[in-house]
Amino acid sequence: MKFKQFAALPYRTSDASLKILLITTRKKRRWSVPKGWPIKRCAPYETAATEAYEEAGVRGAVDRKQIGQFKKRRTKKKRSVLCAVGIFPLQVKRTQRNWPEKFERSRIWVAPHEAARLVNKRGLRRAIMDFERVQLRDRLPPK
Repeated sequence: MKFKQFAALPYRTSDASLKILLITTRKKRRWSVPKGWPIKRCAPYETAATEAYEEAGVRGAVDRKQIGQFKKRRTKKKRSVLCAVGIFPLQVKRTQRNWPEKFERSRIWVAPHEAARLVNKRGLRRAIMDFERVQLRDRLPPK
């Protein structure tokens, strides 16, 4: 696919609980994750981390490995284009009280199954469920 964007999947863990951070899109107010166009001289995972701060007000450790992707229609230079959006997990370490798009979006922490139910894109839903499975598997004590 010619056009690419990069997204963060912000998450946090406490005890045995995994939570995913979702934000609303600006226009349609649908639940999604922070995403944006590539940033010059930034790796895709760095772009995802920057978008997480700008759109959701979170900072943390972003994984360099893409965990999934979904397709999204975007407008670029006044025409509609189909983008492949690569998803990178971001373990949230700090949540800001103020951030650049605070007054344009809402944010919510939810369990992965709830996040998957709330998002619109099938590829994003799949990435959330796969991510939850990996997190649960990695937390199980060795046999």
